Amino acid sequence: MSVFERYLSIWVALCIIVGVAMGYFFPGLFQFIGSLEVARVNMPVAVLVWLMIIPMLLRIDFKALNRVRDHWRGIGVTLFINWAVKPFSMAALGWLFIGYLFAPYLPSEQIDSYIAGLIILAAAPCTAMVFVWSNLSDGEPHFTLSQVALNDTIMVFAFAPIVALLLGLSAIIVPWETLLLSVGLYIVVPVIVAQALRRQTLERGGQDALEKLLSRLQPLSLIALLTTLVMLFGFQGEQIIAQPLIIALLAVPILIQVYFNSGLAYLLNRAAGEQHCVAAPSALIGASNFFELAVATAISLFGFESGAALATVVGVLVEVPVMLSVVKIVNASKGWYERGSAVKRQTGG
Repeated sequence: MSVFERYLSIWVALCIIVGVAMGYFFPGLFQFIGSLEVARVNMPVAVLVWLMIIPMLLRIDFKALNRVRDHWRGIGVTLFINWAVKPFSMAALGWLFIGYLFAPYLPSEQIDSYIAGLIILAAAPCTAMVFVWSNLSDGEPHFTLSQVALNDTIMVFAFAPIVALLLGLSAIIVPWETLLLSVGLYIVVPVIVAQALRRQTLERGGQDALEKLLSRLQPLSLIALLTTLVMLFGFQGEQIIAQPLIIALLAVPILIQVYFNSGLAYLLNRAAGEQHCVAAPSALIGASNFFELAVATAISLFGFESGAALATVVGVLVEVPVMLSVVKIVNASKGWYERGSAVKRQTGG
């Protein structure tokens, strides 16, 4: 690892501080950047996401995608966590912490709205950022792409019914423009660009040329990640300083569900004998959220100034630093993971 990568947690902390400070002192700048949206998808953030994930997608050889069926255990675990555990565990945590334990410290008229926002946040698994987490944990890129594509397909059909069930609504307004545009911008376009660039590079200089290109793009990917962090915290700098207690209380159930779901997915993969390069992205996909869709849905259902919208925004603020900590945990525990008897049998160890 480069010095830059080795001290990534320090750069993340500095970016959070810089982002909050800039958002507080220069709110007009971030309001302008935040206004550059199409269907509530921020275009500057979309460009940064491309810079983050295209280098990772360059590693994917579509001819090797058929090998993903060897990792059916990891796919099964991830689907179980994303669709049978995460929305319901978040609902339980929301009711416990926001509806009961923290209720005396929160505005009573917003409590139900806060819980609704947390449920919406957990009902949609992450798409683009998963490639970043997978790359940082040496995840199997073909598995990651296949899992994301599968989740996106399921999300089109399952997101609305799950949210409606847990919120007790007869029907919900799904911001289809946001959902479809996000999938197109964050998955389809980067995959096409990356595969075209990969083919061109291999034709010109072979595998050596591809490795050189990847080494040059890797720092750009990390810089884009940190810039995204500055922007996300900058967008909410005023709110963080104005109501830090509410944001801290809303962050508690989000933090618990991230560590609970990632830990559960990690352990289930180990028990099933799945390889670490699949278990790591499986845990990360199982814990992260599709925050663009969550924020858009909360605003559509409850309004821009609602507690639900604020709860989903807290999810945005928590996402990057917390997922980086999960990456660190799965990387540090790789030796322990691979000492599992089931994993040894599957890998021939």
